[in-house]
Amino acid sequence: MAEELSDGAQRVQAALAGFGLGFEVVEFGQSTRTSVEAAAAIGCAVAQIAKSIVFRIKSQDRPLMVVASGSNRIDEKKLRDLIGEKPGKADADFVRARTGYVIGGVPPLGHRETIETLVDEDLFRFEEIWAAAGTPRAVFRLTPAQLLRITGGRKVPVA
Repeated sequence: MAEELSDGAQRVQAALAGFGLGFEVVEFGQSTRTSVEAAAAIGCAVAQIAKSIVFRIKSQDRPLMVVASGSNRIDEKKLRDLIGEKPGKADADFVRARTGYVIGGVPPLGHRETIETLVDEDLFRFEEIWAAAGTPRAVFRLTPAQLLRITGGRKVPVA
């Protein structure tokens, strides 16, 4: 693990500090960009990784974040039913412009703007989950209930 946090990880740590829950960002020397890589670095199940996926709602040109279990594939038909339109793919430039972070390190909070967030109900099978923390090498541990709190998200089926 790295001794000092990189800029992106420091921004996430600062955002987390505002909740007073003792969250701690951990930055690894290896990649945590994918759910499989993150689980290997942490030593947890892939399903315990809370992956943040950004979609583009074209009609309003706004982002939608889905925080899903690392083992799940997001069902875009379910998302369409939940939000009333088909979500579009968000390219790397859109994700970075709207969140302030690169794909593979997008945290569930601390974005440049408020982003509607849907949280995968499957994450609630676990006492402990891990989320990206601003870089493709940084994560933090939390509970599913804490994830709902810090994102202001809605618990929904996404897979």
